[in-house]
Amino acid sequence: MNEDQSLQDMKRIPAELLQERLEVVKQLSNDELELYEISKDKLTGEHYLHYAYLHKQVAAMGPESSGIETFHQLMPLESDDVLAFIFGEQEFTYPAAWNRSFLRNGPEGDYVWFNPEYTQDEEHSEAIANELREQLMRFKQSSELTPEGVSKLLQDLDRTRDGNQSE
Repeated sequence: MNEDQSLQDMKRIPAELLQERLEVVKQLSNDELELYEISKDKLTGEHYLHYAYLHKQVAAMGPESSGIETFHQLMPLESDDVLAFIFGEQEFTYPAAWNRSFLRNGPEGDYVWFNPEYTQDEEHSEAIANELREQLMRFKQSSELTPEGVSKLLQDLDRTRDGNQSE
C-alpha cells in the first residue's frame, strides 16, 4: 500500500489507519446520539464529512455487552462542500445529504465503501414491481379477458416499466 494513497482508492480501510490520517477541521453538530464534523486526511489533503452515531441495542446479550454501539461514516467532500458546510449553507445530516458513496465501519473494525444509489435503485424497482402486480390483479378481476384486453394490458405494463405511465 502506497503511504500517501488516497483513501478513496482503497477498498477496505482499517480503523487504525483512519485514526492516524484524519484530523478534525470543524465540528458541525454534536449531541448525545449524533456527531457531525469535517475531517481532513493529513497525507492527501482530502476532506470528509464524518458522521458518528450511537445505537442503543435493546436486546443486548451477555455480561460484556453494554447495549450501545457506535457507528461511523465518512463521505468524501469537494472543496465547495467543505465551505458550504462550514458556513451553514448546505445540509449535511444523514440520510438526506448522503447521496454519494461513503465509508462506513463494520463489525470487524474495517471501513468499506457503501453506495446509497444501490438502495435507491432497489426501492424504485420494488415500486415498479408493486405497480405491475396491481395492474395484473385488476386485469384478472376485470371483464377484459379478450385478445384486445390482453394487448392493452401488455401496453400498460410496458409504460409502467418504462416509467411513462399514463392514467
